[in-house]
Amino acid sequence: MTLYIKNMVCGRCKMVVKSEFEKLGLHTISVELGEVEVQDAIPENQKEILLKNLQSLGFDFIDDKKSKTIEKIKNIIVDLVHHKNNELKINLSDYLVENLNQDYSTLSNLFSEVENTTIEKYFISQKIEKVKELLIYNELSLSEIADILNYSNVAHLSNQFKKITGFTPTYFKQLKDKKRIQIENL
Repeated sequence: MTLYIKNMVCGRCKMVVKSEFEKLGLHTISVELGEVEVQDAIPENQKEILLKNLQSLGFDFIDDKKSKTIEKIKNIIVDLVHHKNNELKINLSDYLVENLNQDYSTLSNLFSEVENTTIEKYFISQKIEKVKELLIYNELSLSEIADILNYSNVAHLSNQFKKITGFTPTYFKQLKDKKRIQIENL
């Protein structure tokens, strides 16, 4: 049985969710971003307790097909940008089609309808948050960051960064109060 869970965006999220299942004595087969596979069906009373516990931690169950698809798109993009150093070697649209086995125009229309933004804008916002993170760490040059995130050049990264944040990367780096956005709020 697979349960779909909203707002699982990182490795720590997976650990926290798995822990909540274990607290109730539920055996998980796998815990991935946005989904948990359990060995046996969960009794309704335990499912209600699990939901309450997960909601207190900022998670929620996803029951309808549209929401599951949207969450899968988001999780693929988050994983790609934040956990795989954006190792995208093909177009994002082809990558999503390959991973979700659905037509891109269907995915794009659904995402835009539900999220009021495009997949591309969501992808860019994730990349900009990753740029902010890397700038704050101050371990890589802007050129290295551009390379890691597959920007064609530093100018492209800088222009996109300024368009989204209102700051140049250099100015952002100098700010004392650096404003980052939590991944699940993008």
